[in-house]
Amino acid sequence: MTEPAVRPAPPKAIATPCVMVCAVDGESGLCLGCFRTLKEIAGWRALTDDERAAVMADLPSRRSQVDPSKL
Repeated sequence: MTEPAVRPAPPKAIATPCVMVCAVDGESGLCLGCFRTLKEIAGWRALTDDERAAVMADLPSRRSQVDPSKL
């Protein structure tokens, strides 16, 4: 008797601060939607859960780096 095939678990969803407002502020270099840098956005999938959590914890303080008239 053959054993049933084992199905791999579906991929785990990656937490992201993306709000689908993708515009980078030239002065600060931060996205006006999520306040990540282009490097962080491009490499987001490669970061570990802990690295993503550290970036996400820092995002609220980054808002002050952007001219409020741009938000």
